[in-house]
Amino acid sequence: MKRTFPLILVFVFGILGIIPFFVPHPVVQNADGFLRNEFLRILVAFALVLGLGSLLKVHIDKIKRRRENWQYSWILIISFLISAIIGLFGGVRGTGILPTSIGSFQFDIWTIYWNVVMPLGSTMFALLAFFMASAAYRAFRARSTEATLLLAAAFVVMLGVLPLGDRISPHLPSFAQWIMDVPNVAGQRGILFGVALGALATALKIILGIERSWLGGGRE
Repeated sequence: MKRTFPLILVFVFGILGIIPFFVPHPVVQNADGFLRNEFLRILVAFALVLGLGSLLKVHIDKIKRRRENWQYSWILIISFLISAIIGLFGGVRGTGILPTSIGSFQFDIWTIYWNVVMPLGSTMFALLAFFMASAAYRAFRARSTEATLLLAAAFVVMLGVLPLGDRISPHLPSFAQWIMDVPNVAGQRGILFGVALGALATALKIILGIERSWLGGGRE
């Protein structure tokens, strides 16, 4: 029953999620709206609690076992607790029961988000540029015909978007734009089409009970 009941739920709600795309009747659409807007919010709330609890459990265990970089787990736990207290009792903009300002200094959850989370996110994305440059250096080596074409296309596109490209040839920027608009978009559509088919196949396997690894074990 521990496996049968979850499989039944997945099958029923999977079918309920498919039907509204084929049945435009208002009753079906309203039921689908209720499931997506109300029911899913409740599930997301429970999933959020489980996810945060799992996060704390993993990092507490890491601290107890003194695993690699366990000191950073203290930073995560302390930041998590402070943010949770401010968010729950201080409100979004300091409208809660907890005071979130000292004189002109604000530390409500919205201020923390814009002044701490956003700069940290920007820093992480800035660091990604160096990893992308390193990956591009490894990928653009002309070791095969495909790699040579990739290298040539990248070189033309990079020249086309620079002011130097227009000085080399007035047709270079338009050719670079053609590469981005035609071959690049065609490749993206092919990849997205393959991803969509893969997602559809995986969804059908889960709904029909063929794929059961999400239950915590292998197939039966």
